[in-house]
Amino acid sequence: MVDSIADLEQQLANTRDYWLGWGRADRSAGDLTLYRSSVSHPQLNGVLRVGHGQSLDAVVAEAEGRLRGVPWMWWVGPDSRSDLADHLLATGATEIGTMPVMAARVDRAISVDTPPELEIEQVAGPDSLREWVTAYAPSFGVAPDQVHHVIRAEDNRPDQSNGLVRFAGRWNGRLVGTSALLDRHGVAGIYVVTTAAEYRRRGIGTALTAAALREARERGLRVATLQASPDGAPVYHRMGFETVAGYRMFTPAQPRPAQPDTA
Repeated sequence: MVDSIADLEQQLANTRDYWLGWGRADRSAGDLTLYRSSVSHPQLNGVLRVGHGQSLDAVVAEAEGRLRGVPWMWWVGPDSRSDLADHLLATGATEIGTMPVMAARVDRAISVDTPPELEIEQVAGPDSLREWVTAYAPSFGVAPDQVHHVIRAEDNRPDQSNGLVRFAGRWNGRLVGTSALLDRHGVAGIYVVTTAAEYRRRGIGTALTAAALREARERGLRVATLQASPDGAPVYHRMGFETVAGYRMFTPAQPRPAQPDTA
């Protein structure tokens, strides 16, 4: 059981497990940690970690081959080899931003009151899962024609009967917010915290994060971890989360156009 927010290894392992759960079409957890959902969305396909077992040129070529045909990203964090970011930049990848890794002691996170209009429930069954995905898809920028692919990927996650708990927030009966807890590696990973655009600034995302923390506390977990969006980071900070690391995010180099045959 992890006791300190400074224990990055287990937090990053939780993160890898969550995103590898999207690898319905392809996944690997070795020196090249990669997931492919086949959903046309860059965050739902990518490389999470690169070890020292292969040359970087070989790693890049393998990743490009296995992820060809879908938009995808490189995640470069403290668990990847230190020369990866420079190699990606040198070979034409584009750095698009950073994603903070934040953590909190579960017993020290600030408790929040749930707004009286909001009811929080756990997601169970295919109909609830379909509604849950449909609710969070706009916040993640999932195109309408890809939602059914996301539902299928969620339904095929290997962890949904072993450590993954999904939460839905209903405002006067309408599903307007989501969150999820992944109990892995002695850490509470918090994911999919969203609120429908027209319901923001009402404490819904905070309440759904708190619901995941309560579940973590009941499971005896002591440290919670998450990756924060720019909008979410201030909310998590107010709840007691601290930035402990970060991922640098890259889009891959664009394939070179074929050269005309002049022979």
